[in-house]
Amino acid sequence: MLLDLSEEHKEHLAFLPRVDGAVVAEFGRIAVESLRRGSNPKIYDGAARKLNVSSDTVQHGVEGLTYLLTESSKLMISELDFQDSVFVLGFSEELNKLLLQLYLDNRKEIRTILNELAPDLPTYHSLEWRLDVQLASRSLRQQIKPAVTFKLHLNHNGDHSTKVLQTDPATLLHLVQQLEQALEEMKTNHCRRVVRNIK
Repeated sequence: MLLDLSEEHKEHLAFLPRVDGAVVAEFGRIAVESLRRGSNPKIYDGAARKLNVSSDTVQHGVEGLTYLLTESSKLMISELDFQDSVFVLGFSEELNKLLLQLYLDNRKEIRTILNELAPDLPTYHSLEWRLDVQLASRSLRQQIKPAVTFKLHLNHNGDHSTKVLQTDPATLLHLVQQLEQALEEMKTNHCRRVVRNIK
């Protein structure tokens, strides 16, 4: 599977051939570090002074490299696919090899960082439901007021929690329609591509 880089990312990466291989390796280290700790403008300023370019140019170069490494790691693309993805950028063979080595050296660490950044959400365990219908009250003798009550059991890091929800049938039908519509949309090619890239 090849990476599909936008023109903006290609522009950001176009700065890399203008610098030495050691600088590209340092940019790779900064890219992984920015994933771990967040971006640091002082690092960009220092590198920009040494290279006699603007801070934005350095920042864009590092961000382009970060995107290249994270997307490649996220998709776990093979060495050959990575080389083919980078080949279309028109870099020298030496720079392509350096980028490949950066990817191979850092992909496990990047995947670990991305897994740590993923939200830790509770997961579904089971569901109980009950239909309650109020037929009359003291003031109204003939009324029908239905309500659906759900008891949702969730797991979160080995802990069990319970949420109780109550709704009327009209809202429940609307919710079901929206979920069915979402499931149908998940079958479209666009959604499949997005989900494949998220994993």
